[in-house]
Amino acid sequence: MNTELTVRPVLEDPTPRVKQAPTPLKSLKHIYLPSDDGTDENLLILLHGLGDTNVSFSKLGRQLHLPQTATLAVRAPEKVPYLDEEAYQWCESFDNFGELLARPNPSSVLEFLEKLLDHLVQDCQWAPNKIHLFGFGQGGSIAVELGLRWWKNRCAESQDMRLGSIVSIGGPLMSYPTLTSLCTTPVLVFHRSGSESTKLSSGDLTAFKRGYVSIQEVKGKDGEGIPRSKTEWEPIMKFWSSCLSKRGILGLYEVTRN
Repeated sequence: MNTELTVRPVLEDPTPRVKQAPTPLKSLKHIYLPSDDGTDENLLILLHGLGDTNVSFSKLGRQLHLPQTATLAVRAPEKVPYLDEEAYQWCESFDNFGELLARPNPSSVLEFLEKLLDHLVQDCQWAPNKIHLFGFGQGGSIAVELGLRWWKNRCAESQDMRLGSIVSIGGPLMSYPTLTSLCTTPVLVFHRSGSESTKLSSGDLTAFKRGYVSIQEVKGKDGEGIPRSKTEWEPIMKFWSSCLSKRGILGLYEVTRN
């Protein structure tokens, strides 16, 4: 019996494999690095902590070696007052006595970052669900606040516009969400119970659940700072493996039996 086969090329993603490098906004400097495997399918935006710069986070992004993932390390717009060294803050963080504000107001920087996302989607042709956020400390707080702002302003009609994922290292929400529809962007929250810089309270964790559908909590060992060991990075890498997109190989064909 003769069997006829139909061979046809697999449809290629219409967006470019190599994306246009983002143009720096006047208020937000950044360091962009294309994917080292030549396919910019995903974009990981890295947001540093209070008093830092984006230089070390650009190096971190490269060291992660995430497949088909370009990185964009953004520098916060404001210098920390009264310091001579390069130290930046995402929003006004100290009162007149030099004490940390309990709940800073991130509205201005979220507006700038939303414009950056618009530029990445419209001009550089990244799909929103292939843009992923990673932030430490205050940068983590900005990341989860940005996820909610983008959801409220862009995803009312289509969840296809949601961001791909968010990882916050010790950064709580700065607001207390009151949403009619929770954001479907998956979130991983890493924190250390004995750390001053990455400790989160039960109230902080509850606030996440009032804003996001999917929250994965990861507790690190005692210490300070971002994850340091392979063991601490493992759940984050596993989380990314479930969230990052993978572009097909050029020249693939689909064979079907008639």
